[in-house]
Amino acid sequence: MGFARTCSVALVGVEGVVVEVQADLEPGVAAFTLVGLPDKSLTESRDRVRAAVVNSGGEWPQKKLTVGLSPASVPKAGSGFDLAVACAVLGAAERIDPRVLADIVMIGELGLDGRVRPVRGILPAVLAAADAGYEQVVVPECAAAEASLVPGVSVLGIRSLRQLIAVLTDEPVPEEEPDDLGRPDPLLAGLRVPGTGAATGMHSLGAAQHDHDLADVVGQTSARTAVEVSAAGGHHLFLEGPPGAGKTMLAERLPAVLPRLTREDSLEVTAVHSVAGLLPPGKPLIDVAPYCAPHHSATMQSLVGGGPGIARPGAVSLAHRGVLFLDEAPEFHSQTLDALRQPLEAGHVVIARSAGVVRFPARFLMVLAANPCPCGRFSQRDSLCDCPPSAIRRYQARMSGPLLDRVDLRVEVDPVTRAELTVPGARGESTATVADRVRAARERAAARLAGTPWRSNSEVPGRELRSRWHAAPGAMDDAERNLERGVLTARGLDRVLRVAWTVADLVGRDRPDASDVALALQLRTGVPRGVPMAIGAPA
Repeated sequence: MGFARTCSVALVGVEGVVVEVQADLEPGVAAFTLVGLPDKSLTESRDRVRAAVVNSGGEWPQKKLTVGLSPASVPKAGSGFDLAVACAVLGAAERIDPRVLADIVMIGELGLDGRVRPVRGILPAVLAAADAGYEQVVVPECAAAEASLVPGVSVLGIRSLRQLIAVLTDEPVPEEEPDDLGRPDPLLAGLRVPGTGAATGMHSLGAAQHDHDLADVVGQTSARTAVEVSAAGGHHLFLEGPPGAGKTMLAERLPAVLPRLTREDSLEVTAVHSVAGLLPPGKPLIDVAPYCAPHHSATMQSLVGGGPGIARPGAVSLAHRGVLFLDEAPEFHSQTLDALRQPLEAGHVVIARSAGVVRFPARFLMVLAANPCPCGRFSQRDSLCDCPPSAIRRYQARMSGPLLDRVDLRVEVDPVTRAELTVPGARGESTATVADRVRAARERAAARLAGTPWRSNSEVPGRELRSRWHAAPGAMDDAERNLERGVLTARGLDRVLRVAWTVADLVGRDRPDASDVALALQLRTGVPRGVPMAIGAPA
């Protein structure tokens, strides 16, 4: 009788569970039994592993073979257990010393020829192994850079099972012939899900952000100020205006204004994109704010997360620590939009399915864009709109009040005039200039919130703002009168106070005064308050 064990990782959402892969050989009729709650793709590993071992020069044991995945109560999915199963079987057959395998975590899919293919979720899997105390990890060669992001773990990147056997048995490591130059590496196909990428709007802008400059936006002083305040405090934004006014341009330029992600945030964002299969090959770490813009026909599962079997991350998780842009927001299904209300408040999504309960991070900055009516030409200044009043009311009512109450900034984007468009040199501030102010404002807020669980003004509960950090005397009088008249809800009053703190951080004040609160009220309600809309503009 032969026995060997090694380890791999099962992913539940973006969290990993270390799984012990055990192999047992007994005399009897040759058979291969896989136990431990595997899914269909994992059950098929029996044939992949057998072919890979034989084609790698190994001998398949002609005995009764049982492979167990422990803990058996945890659902296991995917082909990432192939490498661990193959090595456990070879250890039980004494081709590899079983003592060498016991403390190694192995992640990778095997091809029939013995090549090791990458799988999705390498980063969260290695993070789980490190948290469990393991120090040695074996991954596919093309995913070694992603695995190396985890500190304190020794990563071995291999290209074939033949190479791994040689390393574990202290034999000369054979050289693997690379694929023909000029052709894409077929092994990289395991890192991406077919049908995803830039065309779906679910991607990180990365280098593309450098092509989007706020200076390209003509006019729109109020909307530009709202974008700056939104980035500085993490406040959700609603842009309403006719087609062609620049709503999408402003939303596309918002991620470049946000500060670069911290190391901790980068690992969180990279883990989500790795599990979703959206991590670009050659870019193991996402260090810029992601940008996700799903089409208005997106289902609730694609937006919030879910799907058959183990739930997969949706657009709200792919936009974690970045921007979720919902263009033509009234065209989304009302139930889909209302499903955003919980993640907007909680910063995460909990999805319960028959296969298990998963939790995905979802602390994103939401930007809504909408036309004022079905034809898009409704305005208080002219009568170009042909829509009947009932159609306008129905169109504007597609976004529920509770959802809009969670939006801090609501700005009307006016059509660009001929003078604004044709005057030479009428460019606004560049993205770099605004980003510097945003970064300074975030630093002021972080210094004020040091020692608390919050990092930006939008995260601070209203009771804490009212009890620990006070505005200037009399600054909130106008906002409190709006609460009494029913213009603001209690939640709305708290959000006005948060925005006022962000405005104060942008202009360099220690606490918000009446002008900061007036600007916050104007950005919240859209009603002019007699204050300049440009940050730092003279009164």
